[in-house]
Amino acid sequence: MRIVIAEDAALIREGLRALLETAGHEVVAAVENSDDLLEAVHTHHPDTSIVDVRMPPTHTDEGIQAARALRLVNPSEPILVLSQIVSGRAAADLLTTGDGGIGYLLKDRVGNVEEFLDALDTIAAGGEVIDPQVVRKLLRHRSRLEDLTPREIDVLALMAEGKTNSAIAQALVVSDAAVAKHINRIFAKLHLDADDTSHKRVRAVLTYLQQ
Repeated sequence: MRIVIAEDAALIREGLRALLETAGHEVVAAVENSDDLLEAVHTHHPDTSIVDVRMPPTHTDEGIQAARALRLVNPSEPILVLSQIVSGRAAADLLTTGDGGIGYLLKDRVGNVEEFLDALDTIAAGGEVIDPQVVRKLLRHRSRLEDLTPREIDVLALMAEGKTNSAIAQALVVSDAAVAKHINRIFAKLHLDADDTSHKRVRAVLTYLQQ
């Protein structure tokens, strides 16, 4: 996989480069600001870009703004945004743009190398991934979710991470049929249209949660 990294902290940037290259990926550019990110993506057309939320000059939301700009030009541009903070609104706004191929993870998640690399594969394939801590923050702010059982909330959180029914079943140690029943009940309670396509399911859930 050909990857662009945009991260202003040199230690993190080079650490990501080393991790990715060890895993067999090619880092075609490693930059430290959003302007260089835009140029690198337009030049190299990577399979995925990894983008820090906060970069120069203001260290606020340059990464989010750059991701939106890239997906305005190409709605399916694959991007993984990394953040040090749990920002449910930023994640929801970002994940409801474009046509899939987008992710929002906390930087701590990189420590789980296998999970991090799996997230990159999902995004490069057009799926969507959202950090479970962000999902749970969104869930806590939705009073209408009181109708969901604790198990249904667990399933919803895993759905919003972009996991398939089989992956959810494995994580919760239940059958695929049980997961399907939970998902049908969730969609019924949230008045959402059931859809077996992962990124559409994530978008529907997040659109509801950010209202």
